[in-house]
Amino acid sequence: MYRDYIRNDAKQHSVIKLASNIAMSAEADSKMDVSEEQTNTRSNGVEGQLNDVDTNLYSRQIYALGESAMMHLRKSSVLISGIGGVGVEIAKNLILGGVRHVTIHDQKATTWNDLSAQYYLREEDLGKNRASASFERLAELNDSVTCVLNTDSLALELVEKFDLIILTDTPLSMQLQISNWVRAAGKKMLVADSRGLFSYIFTDLGQQFRIDDSNGEQPQEFHIEHIDRGTGDVTTLENVMHGLVDGDFVTFTEVKGMVQINECQPIKVTVKKPHIFNIGNAAADFDAHTESGRGRQVKVASYVDYKPLAEALRDPEIAFWDFARMEYPQQLHQLFQALYAFEEKHGRSPKPRCDDDAALLKEELPADSEVDASLLKMFSYQATGMLVNVCSVVGGIAAQEAMKAVTHHMTPLKQFLYLDHVDALPGDWNSFNADLLTYEDCAPRGNRYDGQAAVFGWQYQETIGRQKWFIVGAGAIGCELLKNLAMMGVSSGKDGLIKITDMDQIEISNLNRQFLFRRPDVGEKKSVVAARAVKSMAERVGPDTESIFNDTFFGALNGVFNALDNVDARRYMDRRCLFYGLPLLESGTLGTKGNTQVVYPHLTESYSSSQDPPEKDIPICTLKNFPNEIQHTIQWARDQFETLFSQPSENANRFLEDSKEFLKHVETLAHNQKMEMLTAVVDALDNEKPTSAEDCIAWARLLFQNNFHDSIAQMLHMFPPEMVTDQGAKFWSGTKRCPHPIVFDVAKSEHFNFVYSASILRAQQYNIPPILDVKQVGKIAASVQVKPFVPKKGVKIAVTEAEAKEMNERGVEDGEEAELSLKIKLSKLEAAVAEKLQAIDFEKDDDTNHHMEFITSCSNLRAGNYDIQPSDVLKTKQIAGRIIPAIATTTAAIAGLVCIEFMKMVDADGKLSATPMDRFKNGFINLALPFFGFSEPIAAPKKKYGDKEWTIWDSLTIKAPMTLKQMIDWVQNEASGSSVTMVSSGVSLIYSFFMNAANRDKRLGMELRDVVAEVSKKEIPSYQRSLVLEVMVEDENGEDVDLPYLKYIF
Repeated sequence: MYRDYIRNDAKQHSVIKLASNIAMSAEADSKMDVSEEQTNTRSNGVEGQLNDVDTNLYSRQIYALGESAMMHLRKSSVLISGIGGVGVEIAKNLILGGVRHVTIHDQKATTWNDLSAQYYLREEDLGKNRASASFERLAELNDSVTCVLNTDSLALELVEKFDLIILTDTPLSMQLQISNWVRAAGKKMLVADSRGLFSYIFTDLGQQFRIDDSNGEQPQEFHIEHIDRGTGDVTTLENVMHGLVDGDFVTFTEVKGMVQINECQPIKVTVKKPHIFNIGNAAADFDAHTESGRGRQVKVASYVDYKPLAEALRDPEIAFWDFARMEYPQQLHQLFQALYAFEEKHGRSPKPRCDDDAALLKEELPADSEVDASLLKMFSYQATGMLVNVCSVVGGIAAQEAMKAVTHHMTPLKQFLYLDHVDALPGDWNSFNADLLTYEDCAPRGNRYDGQAAVFGWQYQETIGRQKWFIVGAGAIGCELLKNLAMMGVSSGKDGLIKITDMDQIEISNLNRQFLFRRPDVGEKKSVVAARAVKSMAERVGPDTESIFNDTFFGALNGVFNALDNVDARRYMDRRCLFYGLPLLESGTLGTKGNTQVVYPHLTESYSSSQDPPEKDIPICTLKNFPNEIQHTIQWARDQFETLFSQPSENANRFLEDSKEFLKHVETLAHNQKMEMLTAVVDALDNEKPTSAEDCIAWARLLFQNNFHDSIAQMLHMFPPEMVTDQGAKFWSGTKRCPHPIVFDVAKSEHFNFVYSASILRAQQYNIPPILDVKQVGKIAASVQVKPFVPKKGVKIAVTEAEAKEMNERGVEDGEEAELSLKIKLSKLEAAVAEKLQAIDFEKDDDTNHHMEFITSCSNLRAGNYDIQPSDVLKTKQIAGRIIPAIATTTAAIAGLVCIEFMKMVDADGKLSATPMDRFKNGFINLALPFFGFSEPIAAPKKKYGDKEWTIWDSLTIKAPMTLKQMIDWVQNEASGSSVTMVSSGVSLIYSFFMNAANRDKRLGMELRDVVAEVSKKEIPSYQRSLVLEVMVEDENGEDVDLPYLKYIF
């Protein structure tokens, strides 16, 4: 996430060429050589308690998988055999994911082909065992995982020690043998392999495999309007959607009248309408429902049978990858078996672009096979291909399937998944038409790109080395993109450049999925660490940094990768790419869900062309007075943090820095806002200013009394528990929960935690050393004298959203005399107060700063007021910090898909490929289900002026020097005699038909840059090479004419 600070030293923003062998090391220089001569097994020595989970390290993954699944991972043991491109990707994801024991196994020696996708192998590792050469670099990814190296032959005695056996790059005969061992030992097995643009996954989880949670989503919860015991229909309050599907299970709480249904065993439902579901005769013998209640979905385990490998090969169950090629999976099922047979018979794989080998491969197919001849050739030609982006996709998905196998969380694959990316092959629209490639074009040369050249040819390989791309964001996706691009050789040649920027600092939670970072890197800039072998930038991309990311910067690029978690930044980069005519590869993840979008010049719509619906805000009256969910109390506590520890300090400091400017600003506000700000500053600097740590503790104790006792007592005074509305309905019904005051008890942890954390934050705010001794704080808090509650008169509490908004707008109603009194008080304070206050910015990931301690205790105490189930720190942190769930598996798969789309954009001499629309793929995946969906991008909508068509990618270009009148004449001529009515530049209106005639005539004779500078009152920066003008035009009938924007180049 982009924050509001920028590195000052612009000289640090240099960009150096990304060499092809940098990211693979991932700051992982081997601590020691582990040779086969030394030992056949080796461990990194990390052991620990089975149940220990570092919630800071794994927090984002816990939000994606749940605590139960995380505990299962921390008890699991996995063997990964075959540490090639796919194997290392699976190992990396599982080690980052926190599987307790991971054994790395291999008996193959490193070849040039391995170096194409195995990013922990280097040229000096050629001839060495792949697992031995990679072990130290894998083991250091996560110091809470026990990693073991094994180079012995696989045997039943070894296999039966593990919960899950993963095989990659393994002959079919060996797969079948191990499958028998796995079944005999009652263990689970996963197989994955990749060849060129083709790959597959197979799972065998045994008989009656239990699935505890089919989709990994949070259980649905809803309020009940009515339960009909006769029909079994359950209707939600206010017809809110319940979110259930047929076959889900529910239970109930807080139901009145029909009390027998409360905390019932899970009941299976049938959905009738979005707000009605049926529970059959489950409530037929219960008392009648009288009012209210809550329903909650319950996840009930289901069971699935799997076939062993031999049986599954004969009678396969295959999931779909791309519904546009539904005939491919069955054919690839046969082709992979034929390939394994070919390799066992001939001791090698089919050669690239070799028709003789394709014919030999065909002989291995069944006699009645109906494999398409063109698919057979493509598959044979790519049998020696090894692509890191394909390994990233299949390795990410396979690692998620491995997690399902050991956690019983989410629906596992049943049983085969065949992936293909044949759309990436260039056609006759491209200089590197794959149909024209020969064996000589793709033959191995003994370098690390042999595996990629086998698919695309060496001319293509040399061309991507000259590409210039910009990665915006060096978080999880950014790291994966950097790894993939480096391994692909992107920008590794002469004049090639990869530029990467991110101003965020590394936090402990990043280490769980951003594999280029290590614990010593915590606190450093992400972009700097992610590209240690290159120079990188640490800047926010936006309007305030256009002096760095200027015309020259973007003019040198071939395209942009967005790896952002900020919608505003994404839209800004989208606008930049539209302006400069650059491709944009957009991507994002949310737990196990991920998406990719291709934005391609003059072909597709832009990222901003479609928008997600806005998030639903919590109503003000709900937040302030009538919470009914823990989310409401957490958000209220978060607002309390800002109101108490951030905003008062900021306003007070503005006054102390320049009192005249502050008061001048205050005078521009409405009276109620003016009174609120003046009161807050006087309170912060005088009325409530503490002078000692003891004062801070007393203040925190009184804050407790006001928030959790007196304000609630005041509400109950105004709205008693048995109150009835004018319509005869109970006031405290539906979503309104009747609260009760809380009496302070220093012995109760939440009570003490609130006072303790609040007093420390208050002391920090006023630069006072806090009292940290628990006993002393408790003693002082218990001794504070609290006045008995007396109901206040004239207090108004908003009952509806409309009332809440009206009260917010109306605010304080004190008169001019009170305002004058506050100003006099401030004038006396100015000389007396010297020291500024400290404005405390909320930081969720620092366990030592007491921020989350305050918000958690504050939220749970308010939840206690309203009898809402409290929340632990982890859940509170997610909601208060608006944390997006994340997991390395999804990130790897999405980054791989993005890099596959990148390969479709490359053409000779830096020009954009004329790739047809139907070759590009926007993707959506949900690894929890698993589901994979791909579609063509949406075409850019076409508009017309006169007989000329245009899209959002087009502009009208004119060159300086030109006066405003000359520009208007040029536009009117271009638009076939239409009339220009208005011209604007940004927010500045520089010409209109209704403006003052004298001003209009003056501007018409001025050069365009001078007009813009005069109207905007800003000089045009020296780095700016063009102006963007929006021109409004009417035709002879007075109808508006849509024109592209005008680009004025100087």
